[in-house]
Amino acid sequence: MRRIVLSSLLVLALTGCDQPSPDAPATPAKGSTQSASTPQAAPAPAPAPAARPPEGTCGDQSGIPEADRLANTPKWSLASEQDNFGFDVFRGDSENGEFVKLNKDPILGAGTTDETQKYQYRDDSIDPCKDYWYYVESISTSGVREKMTPTFKAPAKRSPRTEPSAG
Repeated sequence: MRRIVLSSLLVLALTGCDQPSPDAPATPAKGSTQSASTPQAAPAPAPAPAARPPEGTCGDQSGIPEADRLANTPKWSLASEQDNFGFDVFRGDSENGEFVKLNKDPILGAGTTDETQKYQYRDDSIDPCKDYWYYVESISTSGVREKMTPTFKAPAKRSPRTEPSAG
């Protein structure tokens, strides 16, 4: 049986896309300044970028440019590797449910090394209003596959839009 040496720490993290949260305070435009002694009028809300879906939009994001899609990004690192060909990333709709391999080709590993290696996979095929579960499987140079991470949850990026009540 092959072995991937994890002499230090296997780090798993799940991050959202690099887009700011809709709840995050707006940051001033690059190069703009405000004087602390001069009272300022409340700034007008900035218009939302056209490519970004409005808050509350759920479902398929395939009509949005890839760079603007909300995504889950599983990240992992290995302190060292032995005979490691690569990795496959799997996603499911529930912790114990069916999992589907996401990457067409394996994410290439470093073979055998004592140097720390960092890896990630950006999954932008999500419905931003759903929770997902992920795990990573390693593939040895001899073809042996082994689940190398626990199953971990990526919470929904949005809540479904609620219609205002008539009243």
